[in-house]
This record gives sequence, C-alpha cells and structure tokens, in this order.
Amino acid sequence: MQNLEFKKRELIERKGRITRRYPNLNTVLMVEDFLKKHSDIPLSVSEIRRKLPKQVMHQTLKLVLEYLWKSGKIIFGPRGIQWIYVEPEHLKKMLEGGLEI
Repeated sequence: MQNLEFKKRELIERKGRITRRYPNLNTVLMVEDFLKKHSDIPLSVSEIRRKLPKQVMHQTLKLVLEYLWKSGKIIFGPRGIQWIYVEPEHLKKMLEGGLEI
C-alpha cells in the first residue's frame, strides 16, 4: 500500500526504497512562466534549474517538464527544451468579453 504524506511543499510517495516527489501547483506555474519568458532559445534541464527563481529538486523538475511535454506546451530537441504553446485567439476573445463573478 502506498504511503502519501504532505511535507513542506511537495507530495511524497514512498514505495519500498523508491521515493517520488510530486510538484505542487506553484512549482508547475513557476516553471511554466519561466519557460514562457525564455521561449526564444532552447535551454537544458540544468540551465533551467540554475536560472529558476526558486530551487527545485532535479527529480521534481523532470516531472514538471514531462507534464508540460505531454500537454503540448514544450518540446525536447537536440539543443534543449523550448516553449512552443500559443494560446488560441478565440479563447482570448472569449475571455475578454466575459463577465467575472
């Protein structure tokens, strides 16, 4: 049976000797914003990790990057990782005319 615990800022899953850390939403958004701002050049995982505003464990960063890749927001190329997602125009227009409650 899996043991799930909340520790400081991450979810930890322990199964025998293997410990897997899951990022929280703040970490995912921080990495996403960083990659959006630096979308002009491909960056390696180590460069991203060094330049992030807050420290992120390597394993956690890899999980975030895997999620962003699966959702079609980044690509992994021979030169590194690059942001490719462009928000659809029809969604921008729809949100502009919307009423916020």
